[in-house]
Amino acid sequence: MNIFIKGLPKVELHLHIEGSLEPELMFELAKRNQISIPFTSPQEVKAAYQFNNLQSFLDIYYQGANVLIHEQDFYDLTWAYLLRCQQDNVIHTEIFFDPQTHTARGIAFETVINGIDKALKQGKQELGISSQIIMCFLRHLDQDSAFETLQHALPFKDKIIGVGLDSSEDGHPPEKFTEVFQSAIEHGFLTVAHAGEEGPAENIHNAMKLLGISRVDHGVRCVEDPKLVQQLIDDRTPLTVCPLSNTKLKVFEEMKDHNIVQLLRQGLCVTINSDDPAYFGGYMTDNFMAVAEALPITQEELVKLSLNAIEASFISDNEKQKLTDKVMEFNQEISTASN
Repeated sequence: MNIFIKGLPKVELHLHIEGSLEPELMFELAKRNQISIPFTSPQEVKAAYQFNNLQSFLDIYYQGANVLIHEQDFYDLTWAYLLRCQQDNVIHTEIFFDPQTHTARGIAFETVINGIDKALKQGKQELGISSQIIMCFLRHLDQDSAFETLQHALPFKDKIIGVGLDSSEDGHPPEKFTEVFQSAIEHGFLTVAHAGEEGPAENIHNAMKLLGISRVDHGVRCVEDPKLVQQLIDDRTPLTVCPLSNTKLKVFEEMKDHNIVQLLRQGLCVTINSDDPAYFGGYMTDNFMAVAEALPITQEELVKLSLNAIEASFISDNEKQKLTDKVMEFNQEISTASN
């Protein structure tokens, strides 16, 4: 199974680029930019990655982001992630970035987006990894701040496919951002939102109804509402599930308690993603491995997870078919070799 998972072509739809900041790069950038951080070594940073909930993670996450200052920093961050994609056979990725985390520190929006975009374009040319960028609003801030961020994004619409909603779900329901999402849709952006992770199933329903989202980030608490589950199945609304993240943040106590395989077998369009891999202990292959080791899942179901991600991606039907062919060719080769 390990060899199969390593070779399986994968598509990632839920990745916060700031959450791929490994401790070693954090220290390198802190030194380069003469930024003080409250740790003395990469090992000390890793030791601090013991989280009780989402907020305890976010506190360290925002501290780490302080080392990102220049366009080159955002390029280096994104390029390091793409090299992990290459290692994990990720053939397409749709990454989130949080502009408010940086503009609040005086970093220009264009500095952030240009650094990320430059690396992604190089990733396509040199590594063969296609990509899209999704800009997220921080839900613990107010809607006025989100509107301001949307205005910053408009000159860069050619680089940004959609907008999302992340940060602490608790106390910040989707309805807080109804107007800014409507405006984003009017400007031609696709929409996604974190919902049903630490918040209830009602947040998933309201994100779909009020924000017009194309897919749900996380969404594992949909099981609290059987009617919602059936709606998700009927509409093929994708859930971008992050298994290691969910266990690290105690959404599930252990991986054996996770409901991803249950949801897959019920017919939901669930996908596997790494969320904030530098903080949660693993990139795409690690997440697939963790699920396969803890839960009963077949090779065909692992293939289905990749096919679901292709279906849920924001690329053309022609590109989807090309990626589907890659997955099916791999599966056929493995099946032939094992017979």
